Amino acid sequence: MKKTLFLVAALTTFTMAFAQDEAEQPKNWKYSGVIGLNANGTGMVNWAAGGNNNIAGDIFGKFNVGYEKNNLSWDAVLDIDYGLTFIDQKYDKTQKTSDHLNFDTKFGWAFQPKWYLTVNAGFHTQFDLGRNYSGDDNFDPIISNILAPSYTDISVGFDYKPVDFFSLYMSPVSGRISTAYVSDKVNEKYSQPGEVELRQQLQESYGTWYFDDANNKVYRNYRAELGLNIKAALNYKYKDLTLMSNLTLFTPYQWDKVQMYQFVGGELGEQKGFITETEYQALTPEVKDLYNQAGYRDNGRRFGNFDVDWNVTLSYQFLKVLNVTLYTDLKYVNGQMIADKDGNNAHERVQFLGNLGIGVGYSF
Repeated sequence: MKKTLFLVAALTTFTMAFAQDEAEQPKNWKYSGVIGLNANGTGMVNWAAGGNNNIAGDIFGKFNVGYEKNNLSWDAVLDIDYGLTFIDQKYDKTQKTSDHLNFDTKFGWAFQPKWYLTVNAGFHTQFDLGRNYSGDDNFDPIISNILAPSYTDISVGFDYKPVDFFSLYMSPVSGRISTAYVSDKVNEKYSQPGEVELRQQLQESYGTWYFDDANNKVYRNYRAELGLNIKAALNYKYKDLTLMSNLTLFTPYQWDKVQMYQFVGGELGEQKGFITETEYQALTPEVKDLYNQAGYRDNGRRFGNFDVDWNVTLSYQFLKVLNVTLYTDLKYVNGQMIADKDGNNAHERVQFLGNLGIGVGYSF
């Protein structure tokens, strides 16, 4: 509830600050955005087809601000969204349906018409815990959290702005820090017997490493990379229709590899430490797979393998205060392991979220 109230206050503040008529906006400044609250519910009494009563709500906002004078320009985008569903059932009554916090800013100097030498910074994470809801009284594993994951980009490159509503940014010198950080307090609270330790699970899922001597496995709370970054931004408004889209592509130059153990004929090669045949046979199948791997494990993080983050917001305002909003978010992260619906066969997958709603909203 505190997070929801905080989001409402934050969105209201941004709206009051930026929601001005074009005639009132300073000549060198540009503001645009959309803010809204969508809600829906289903009630059933003696409904033979089955189902549960439910109420769903989603609060969202996307804001763009820009400044341009002489040869200097500055742009910033803030994109936030948080949604919950309340279901009339015995377990997992409250479930998170959407959650993200994205901020991007860039400062540029025009050295040619429509071309800018630009410094860019971006930060992507979420507000709240994410769980793999089981629908029963079992412990729901935590699969995400604030700063787990998070992605921070700092880069220098060239920004091309052929028209007011579109830009294309290209950076050959881009640093990215990815985290799967989880505090000890949260780790202790949500680690239970029989479950994979929260820190271990998050680090495996989001492709960071550190070495755990007890389990002979490698994990890390963060990953720092230098790579190529490409960003495209669209911010178009026609009468009461607003279209906003941001695409980010990143590929690292360095091969992020970790040399793994090998077990051949009862002998452990490379790395430190040795185990006997009896100890090897006592390992779980997953750990055995690690020992049987030859060479390196690289999480797919090498040049040419692009991380993709693409979101689209389409909003139509009618009757002054009502909005119909379509939001989509597509992601693909090399090294972010996602299991199938049965919890098996974990590997990189295309992630997609779509949200179509009608509610109270305002675009400007």
